[in-house]
Amino acid sequence: MDNVRQRFPILYSGINAKVFPVLGMPRSGSYVELDDDGVRVRLGWGFGARIPRRAITGARRGPDVKGITAGAHGWRGRWLVNGSRHGIVHLDVDPPARAWTVGIPVRLRRLAVSLEDPDGFLGALALPQGPAPS
Repeated sequence: MDNVRQRFPILYSGINAKVFPVLGMPRSGSYVELDDDGVRVRLGWGFGARIPRRAITGARRGPDVKGITAGAHGWRGRWLVNGSRHGIVHLDVDPPARAWTVGIPVRLRRLAVSLEDPDGFLGALALPQGPAPS
């Protein structure tokens, strides 16, 4: 059986659509890719992760991000990877996966990511939708 890959672009909006490509994070290199084995997340050179499917314990839509924020940032295993405040999807990861931000390894327990098609991604992932994150 073929390992079919589906790619879901990270949503860029506002000024980020112009600034991110100049900073080396073009839309073509910023995506969430889903296949039979797991989820791969890329935000150009700024963030990368490979999460095994078996480690994804929950997935759901999240509210828009408040405030002004864009890029890859986090602490204690909780990471936000976004080019927009909208289209946010949350993934719970257990056991934690290895991710990299600007080349530095980090642990990933929860990922929030802005996607152009969040509902399409969640449908393709086909996990039960969990409660909103606390």
